[in-house]
Amino acid sequence: MQLFKKTTEIDFLAARKVAVAISLVLILVALASLFTRGLNFGIDFTGGTLIEVGYPQSVDLVEVRKTLAAEGFDDAIVQHFGTSREVLVRVPPREGVNSAELSTQILNALRQQPGAGEIKMRRVEFVGPQVGEELTNDGGLAMLYALIGILVYVALRFEYRFAVGSVAALIHDVIITLGVFSLLQLNFDLTVLAAILAIIGYSLNDTIVVFDRIRENFIKLRTGTPLEVMNISINQTLARTLMTSFTTLLVVAALFLFGGELIHGFATALLIGIIVGTYSSIYVASSAALALGVSKADLMPVEKEGVEQDELP
Repeated sequence: MQLFKKTTEIDFLAARKVAVAISLVLILVALASLFTRGLNFGIDFTGGTLIEVGYPQSVDLVEVRKTLAAEGFDDAIVQHFGTSREVLVRVPPREGVNSAELSTQILNALRQQPGAGEIKMRRVEFVGPQVGEELTNDGGLAMLYALIGILVYVALRFEYRFAVGSVAALIHDVIITLGVFSLLQLNFDLTVLAAILAIIGYSLNDTIVVFDRIRENFIKLRTGTPLEVMNISINQTLARTLMTSFTTLLVVAALFLFGGELIHGFATALLIGIIVGTYSSIYVASSAALALGVSKADLMPVEKEGVEQDELP
């Protein structure tokens, strides 16, 4: 049991300037990629054609993707729908080709697959670009409202310097995650947007745990500079932070490896976000609060005037 009670004594914040420099470089690279290359939006945002086909027997999605790629549809998203005999194909819009012509081309390409049998068209739907534009705007507003709500919550619960630090860490995590998707041109769909919002909640939880311990130690420890108190607090919560991140990473890694094409982007975003979020809760959030000059006096409870007189007999 003694092993679990032992607290590390790592001087994390001694490297805060190096950590901030690394973070700034990563953010600048991410922003440059976002402005120049943009995100590779999926059909949820860009619009396109959705085609459902039925096979007489179970079909391997890997073979379906190879067949479509050979016919020039390498950007198609393929997944099972309901059973292993039903396949859903989503294709981004193509200039000069309407949804009816596109669905015919897809069906003809699939029928050329060896051993496919008689494939039947179940339905064809077209997602217009207007819907995609609305989803893009609503998704961006959702993230903005989440950050504003967090800023208000942390400011009321702790102190405004902590609120700025926590929001700085969240913005740091979101920008870097989006930057990776932009640099690698990974498909960005609604599942990835959901992962980004989940990253905001996960990173905030880690930051709140650290800030809670910092506030307790500012009040409890009579000596020590703000830097020393923050280092002590980070070390005291380190075991909990690493254990939470490790167990969460195990689950997300399983989703990434075995979850299939449908949630691959979701798992990828969470993998990046958890790693970056753990780093930012130790360095970015605490470093920002320290740079803004948070001190013991800011967190001490305010003494009411006349309390001592009221307690006299």
